[in-house]
Amino acid sequence: MPDAPAEPLHDAKPVKRRAGGYAALVAAGIFLSRLAGLVRTRVMAHFLGSSRAADAFNAALKVPNFLQNLFGEGVLSASFIPVYARLLARNDEKLAGRVAGVIATILALVTSILVLLGVLLTPLLIGIIAPGFEGDVRVLTIRIVRILFPGVGLLVLSAWCLGVLNSHRKFFLSYVAPVLWNCAMIATLVIFGTRLKEFPLAVALAWGTVAGCALQLGVQLPFVFRYAKHLSFGIERLEPVNEAIRNFGPVVVGRGVVQLSAYIDQMIASYLPEGAVASLSYAQIIYLLPISLFGMSVAAAELPQMSGELGSEEEVHAALRKRLARGLRQIAFFVIPTVVAFAAIGRVLVAALYETGKFTPETTRYVWYILAGSTVGLLAATLGRLYSSAFYALGDTKSPLRYATARVALTGGLGYLFAFPLRFVIVGVITALHLPLPNVPGGEAALGAVGLTASAGFAGWVEYLLLRRGLQRRIGKMESSGGYETRLWIAAIVAAAVAVAFDLLAARRASNHLPLARIVEAGLVAGVFGVIYFLAAFALKIPEARATLNRFVKR
Repeated sequence: MPDAPAEPLHDAKPVKRRAGGYAALVAAGIFLSRLAGLVRTRVMAHFLGSSRAADAFNAALKVPNFLQNLFGEGVLSASFIPVYARLLARNDEKLAGRVAGVIATILALVTSILVLLGVLLTPLLIGIIAPGFEGDVRVLTIRIVRILFPGVGLLVLSAWCLGVLNSHRKFFLSYVAPVLWNCAMIATLVIFGTRLKEFPLAVALAWGTVAGCALQLGVQLPFVFRYAKHLSFGIERLEPVNEAIRNFGPVVVGRGVVQLSAYIDQMIASYLPEGAVASLSYAQIIYLLPISLFGMSVAAAELPQMSGELGSEEEVHAALRKRLARGLRQIAFFVIPTVVAFAAIGRVLVAALYETGKFTPETTRYVWYILAGSTVGLLAATLGRLYSSAFYALGDTKSPLRYATARVALTGGLGYLFAFPLRFVIVGVITALHLPLPNVPGGEAALGAVGLTASAGFAGWVEYLLLRRGLQRRIGKMESSGGYETRLWIAAIVAAAVAVAFDLLAARRASNHLPLARIVEAGLVAGVFGVIYFLAAFALKIPEARATLNRFVKR
């Protein structure tokens, strides 16, 4: 068909956005979906623990997660949403519907081919994502991946729904929809957990995962058709579609590079003793939560605001510096105490989330050490989200890609060194802290997983420093936040000291004879940590403490 007449997209008037309100909706949806994910992981830990079946399922699940992240909401947000939203801003809903329909058709065709190839080439994929798997574990992983692949197409189309709904300023539903995905998996485990052995249960869980993908897509579709009233599916040559496709390529490459970091960790972990892959996944569920809640929500809210700054170059740069400083302070206020809490009271938190059934206290200790390793780079990873958004606001997508590539290279090299030849360093640190080594399969060899998360943290700091230096060259040097962050560290360390003492002297003993003892203990200890942190922050005159409290009081 002939090209539709198109106006230059950059002429569209920007849509005013309530960044704070939208960020709250995104954060609320993410929080609920992550909470459901934690429940799912706890139920899975109960029935599968850190067994070979758990290793196989967690490794297999990385494939659809990778493809969804690669082709899903992140990429579509950067390529499809800007084009679609600008058409809506011009009140050209008919053309917007045609564009959305063409993008959905293309995605459906591409993902169908992808699913077919994935099913056929699964044995080759396993050689990439888990090369250390052999025998029946490898066979089980191949079977699970083949079952999961149809879910990939459903998740990609679910991300298309997110793009449509976000463009219509309907943020909450798409971010909370994964709750249904998690619920389907939980239901599968509860129904079949006592009826099937570990390997058949992992297969049943794979089918439950695909059902969850269908539910996640299905709950969004009625709202998509409600708000996008002029959807027209098919293939058309439209300039807005061409623009979205042009934007798609560079973002896919950048997103893929970022995703490689987690895959490198898993590849190396597959050569570690039994349970390493599953335990690494259990820890990742926890340490990705603050990145999602604090990094994603602030960065997502600030990106359109930073992109919309007008004036001379110096005025724009000054505004960016101001927004960055405020956003970085907000992130640091929540992430620094999270880092300290994961390191100091992480055992209590892991036990509350996972310690049941086949997930033993020794597994809890092992996952805690892996989680503590991740705290090395947690602050850098979260702050880096905002710096990357600033680059995107300036129209620079290449610099973050270069820095991410450097991080991935370091992650692979350092991960291998600290997982194998330099593993004695990790063992030495644990011994120096007078902490017992976990009694898990493989003994000290299993602690290579701690080296993986710690070395990834070092690589994250390198990426963060590159982002910061590169951005300051573009917009000028920002004010030092060293004094502010020092006060945050002091407040967090004081809170951790009080919380650990409270756990040793009272909480553990008081909760031992209660139902759900580990959950009660974690609630008491985390509550003390939070209260003391806020009191210390007030005493140290940290303004974000009062601002945070005022938000809750007003609500």
